[in-house]
Amino acid sequence: MLNTENPSAAHAELDQYPTGQLVGVLVDDQINAVNAVRAAAPSIAAAVDAALPRMEAGGRLVYVGAGTSGRLGVLDSVELYPTFSWPHGRAVALLAGGSEAMFVAVEGAEDDVAQGAADVRSVNVGKNDVVLLIAASGGTPYVLGALRAAREAGALTIGFANNPNAPVAGEAEIGVTLDTGAEVISGSTRLKAGTSQKIALNTFSSALMVRLNKVYGNLMVDLKATNAKLVRRAIRLTSFATGADEAAARAVLEQCGFHVKVAIVALKKNTSVEQARALLDSSRGSVRAALAA
Repeated sequence: MLNTENPSAAHAELDQYPTGQLVGVLVDDQINAVNAVRAAAPSIAAAVDAALPRMEAGGRLVYVGAGTSGRLGVLDSVELYPTFSWPHGRAVALLAGGSEAMFVAVEGAEDDVAQGAADVRSVNVGKNDVVLLIAASGGTPYVLGALRAAREAGALTIGFANNPNAPVAGEAEIGVTLDTGAEVISGSTRLKAGTSQKIALNTFSSALMVRLNKVYGNLMVDLKATNAKLVRRAIRLTSFATGADEAAARAVLEQCGFHVKVAIVALKKNTSVEQARALLDSSRGSVRAALAA
């Protein structure tokens, strides 16, 4: 039996626990999700380094999963645009059962190997793409079909699984095993297995965006200011990075469409927005390199 399916011997009387103890047990078990990701950190780092040249060549991140795993892939993909200005078209999410499965379970969709392959082919996966295959069991047929089609297309494949020696991790070029073990509620991989996947995907994509010069120091300088909250954040970030007061930061941001990177370079180098953009373009988007130019 898969580790994720084994009943937890530690909590056989879970349904008898007082509510305070029940909540404490469920919360405390999540610590094991962090520990599992920590153990997989070298594999995640290897995945980031392998993905970087493909992203620099214009490739896409393609997330594939079913059920909870697929929904977590969708979540990671959609957050990249507002956080890092990563283009919508370069973060693709494929979910077994289609977009409706984000909200309502589509019975049997995860068991369709052929559909997984067909979905990958439908988005024209190619050699510069990075395909992230996510499956708690590590053997979901839909995900395996997608994996094999992605490999045939020459894409980099990265497999995330919550059981050792799982096919999804073994058949991918880079396997990330998040060995979270038995769940407190037996087989419910929406618990710490899902938490570990969220942490691992968040870590992978965030580290990749740092390597793509989307961060200056530890500041999120390539965000899209698409609402009032993000506008305020852009002003604060620019002010913090440059020492300018918020009024001066806002004035420059308004000239460059609230592009924090451009505003930082313009303010710190005391140059025009146009010249700041040119410096960033010639520095592969690196604020640090543009400031040193």
